[in-house]
Amino acid sequence: MKKYWSFFRIRFIHGLQYRAAALSGMVTQFVWGTMEILLFRAFYEAAPESFPMEFQALSTYIWLQQAFLALYMTWFWESELFNSITTGNVAYELCRPIRLYHMWFVRSLAVRLSKAVLRCMPILLFAWLLPAPYGLALPGSLHTWFFTLLSMTLGLLFVVAFGMVVYLSVFYTISSQGIKLIVTSLSEFLSGAVIPLPFLPDGIREFVNFLPFASAQNVPFRIFGGDLIGHDMYVSLLVQVCWLAVFLVIGQLMEHNALKRVVIQGG
Repeated sequence: MKKYWSFFRIRFIHGLQYRAAALSGMVTQFVWGTMEILLFRAFYEAAPESFPMEFQALSTYIWLQQAFLALYMTWFWESELFNSITTGNVAYELCRPIRLYHMWFVRSLAVRLSKAVLRCMPILLFAWLLPAPYGLALPGSLHTWFFTLLSMTLGLLFVVAFGMVVYLSVFYTISSQGIKLIVTSLSEFLSGAVIPLPFLPDGIREFVNFLPFASAQNVPFRIFGGDLIGHDMYVSLLVQVCWLAVFLVIGQLMEHNALKRVVIQGG
């Protein structure tokens, strides 16, 4: 574990260097979050009873989404990992006395956490200072805080495990472009990144809630905003654990099978 922790620290510290990129990202997320909330507000004023979430819960969801975008954005890919497979440079990684899957897993985890650390606090503070119902509403119970943090951790680990499956799939394909395009398009919509999943029609919503993509940002942000409570919350947490376990197993099986048959420059 010591070598993986060292690698995690190196990548995390490396990610903290990009402060200018983080500042420009924060400005973009401030503007985007404000525009999105005002857009929803226009619809809510027409018929507030027609929507499945209270507007305050929706505002909280959107601000959390902007603050922790780096943790759960499924469209963020490290081109270096894809290129290392397609060019054969992965051979240098395989020479190290560590498992490829574990090394790339902690690398992806560190990169996402470093990006989130630089951006989240200013956005959360800005959103908290906004007047209700446009700002961030904090939960009043430790119970909600605990399950939010637990769900956020499970969601982050799931996103990284899911990304590992996508990276490793390039061992079986010629190019990464097709898989990236398909996965990004599907996961962005089905994870609640475009619109919160409660806004989907009945029947479709129940089905989507049990898909793996719903185990990312959808669950923790709705728990924090008070939209997901009681039995439904516990079921969602269980679904998160199950999908995390499934993708961890799939990823490591893919690594094992790929490395048994991989051929690099005829070697």
